[in-house]
Order: sequence, then C-alpha cells, then structure tokens
Amino acid sequence: MPELGNLAATGILPALGRQLSGLGGCTRPIRLTGHRTEHHLDTNTGEIGPVLHHLDSADLPAGQLLTRCNNRRATRCTACAETYRRDTYHLITSGLRGGKGTPEVVGTHPRVFATFTPPGFGPVHNRRSDRPACRCGTPHGPADEALGTPIDPDRYDYEAAVLWNAYAGTLWRRFTIYLRREIAKRAGLTQRAFADHARVSFAKVAEYQKRGAVHFHAVIRLDGPGGGHTPPPGWATATLLTEAIRAAASAATVNGPVLDGRAHRFAFGRQLDIRTIRSADFDHGTALTERAVAGYIAKYATKGAETATGALDRPLKFLAELAPLNITDHARRLVRTAWTLGARTDLEHLRLRAWAHMLGFRGHFSTKSRRYSTTLGALRDARAEWRRQQAGLAHGPGDTTLVLAHWIYAGTGLSAAEKWLSASLTPALGTEGEPAR
Repeated sequence: MPELGNLAATGILPALGRQLSGLGGCTRPIRLTGHRTEHHLDTNTGEIGPVLHHLDSADLPAGQLLTRCNNRRATRCTACAETYRRDTYHLITSGLRGGKGTPEVVGTHPRVFATFTPPGFGPVHNRRSDRPACRCGTPHGPADEALGTPIDPDRYDYEAAVLWNAYAGTLWRRFTIYLRREIAKRAGLTQRAFADHARVSFAKVAEYQKRGAVHFHAVIRLDGPGGGHTPPPGWATATLLTEAIRAAASAATVNGPVLDGRAHRFAFGRQLDIRTIRSADFDHGTALTERAVAGYIAKYATKGAETATGALDRPLKFLAELAPLNITDHARRLVRTAWTLGARTDLEHLRLRAWAHMLGFRGHFSTKSRRYSTTLGALRDARAEWRRQQAGLAHGPGDTTLVLAHWIYAGTGLSAAEKWLSASLTPALGTEGEPAR
C-alpha cells in the first residue's frame, strides 16, 4: 500500500494512530478543515486574555479534523451505533431506577412495559405457537426468508401499510393524550385537575416488524405532579395504569388521507401487551427487571427497516436506484409504494419520497417525555467533558473561555491506509473503555 509506506517514511504513523484511536472505531468519520482557538475571558472587564488552546486542522496527522459520524444505524457504523445503544440503555435505566439527575425514588413508582402493534394489512407468512403450520400450509423455520412477507402480494394493502408508518407517530401522540384522560377518569379527577395530582412519563422505541410495519415498545411510569422527583398519589397503581393504557390504546385513532375515494383511518392493532416491571412473565419466565427492559429497548434503538425487511439504510435520490439493489420483493414494493404516494400533492406534507427507504416512517426511533429521565444530549455532553478532562483541556470552576472556530466540511470516511491502521487499533479509552456514568 503506497500511501501507508509514505506515511511510515514521514514518521507520522504513531501520531495518526492516536488521532484515529480517538474515533473509537468509527468507520465513516466526518472530515473538517479549519481551526479552533480558545482564549481566557475576564468576565469582569470583558478583556480577552491569552490563547489557552489552538487547533489547526493542517497540523493534524490526517491533515484534517476527524469527528465521529454518530450514525445510530448498526448497518452504517457499528461503533457509533453501539455508543447510541449504550446511551439509550442508560437513558432508559435512569428513568427506572434513578441516576444521572433522576432520583432513585422512581424505582418505587408504578411502571409498566407495553408493546403497541399495528393493524393487519393482509395475511403474511408467520410462525404461531397455536398452529402446526402457517396459513399457507407450510411450517416456517426461524430463519425462513418468507416470514413476514404476504401470502398473496397482489392482495396485500401496501398503500395502507406505508401510510400506517407515516401516521404511527401521530397516533402515539394521540394515545398519550387519551392516556391522561383515562387515568384522570379512574382517579375521579377532571382532566384539568389531573396535572395537580400526577404526571405520566414515558420512553419508547420504534421497531419494524418482519412485514415492514412499525410498532412501539414503551416504558410508561406514573409520577407525582413534579414528575420523578415527587411521589405519586395513593390511588396510582400499576393496575390502574394498565387499565388506562388498554382503554386509551383502544380509543386512540387518527384520520388519514382520502385517496381516490378511499378514506384511511388508523388505530393500534388488537395485540397489546402490557407487563408490570419486575414481574416474572417476561421472556419465558425471566423476571422483567429494569435491566431487562432497558436492554430490550436499547437493542432496537440502532435498527431500522433494513434490519427487519432487508430494505435500505439510506435515502433514495431516484427510484431507478432501487432496481439493482439486492432486497426482498416485499421491501421493494413497500419502497416503491412510498415513492409513488410521495408524488401526490395532497400527501406532500408526509414527505414520503424522502422517507421511502424507511417505508414511510419519519419519526424518531427513540423518544421520551421531558421528565422521564436524562437526555441523550446530556449524556453526549458528559462524555465530551470526560474526554476533555482526559486530554487536559478542562477548565477549573469559575473559568470562562471565548471560543473562536471556523470549520468547513471536507468529506466523509477514511483513506485506504487510514482504514487499515484504524482496524489494527484497539478502541480508544473514552469510548468503549470509558466508565459508565
């Protein structure tokens, strides 16, 4: 490899290795050119003091600043997706047993783990414990590629399937409104008075079923009026919360578009699974603990449509790009349907072409209510500060700095030599090796 030989000859391989190790295994880093300068700032006089630290991309071994891509998809960048998964795990866990700014008392509040499924759009090949074989008459193994695909593709409602994904996030928001109403009704309160007695907190993640339809896994918690920092009222129980969730999920509906005389209306499917956390009915008798729930939800935070259906993990610019791709016929028809619907002016607000690779779903994969726990941003900031401390760039209490920076995008990815060198490195301390907080 000529490039590697040239780097070795110039003697910058060790320094380049240190720069690459700071990426923590990211394989698609963002390349930036520019500079950053930090000055001490006197807050009393406003006087700009001496330079504390200066960074110029031209002085770096790679000739540019390399920053992580921070892509949450495991198919795009395994290392960054793992960081996202761990952050999601800590976010969910802190809302279940406290930590990272959330009081430990939340572990005593009523909490349930609920799964909300989509409706049916036509019979699909499946494996059911109550039947010896699928409806098609053939038993399917767990790795059978036919699982989740329509038994009769020509009669499968692809239009409704794509629109369900597009409206799933709106339906979830409608459900949360209904849930507060149902809890208030069971507590003998008006909707207006409910906020003075209790608050609903949640964290959810979206997952694609094999058939390409989005469903939600959610932790739902019942707190006092101040959120996790205040105890819930005496009437707040997991049983009451479960009953309210069932009623709200049944009542919540969203009116979709009317296309060619056909009105679409969306609601959750009949299969609704709600389990009290720390019960023994989860995962074949394994106790449903905080750790099990957080791990289960975090697992899906880095997956998209491509994992379940074999679809795409990046947007399409032209439909012609779909032809040579090695994807399933079912995924191809879902993407094509989203693209076709996206050409309609009455559906332009759904941006279906921009999200055709996601089969119409354009929501965030992991979301939470404001008071459930910490945020992904706070976790990233804490990790960045930890790295600054490790690099000796952290400032003491009361210090103030003025930062002047100018960066220009210069590309994405690693050169061949950088890829080889990066693959030979162990993960840098401060990513996989940094202590959990």
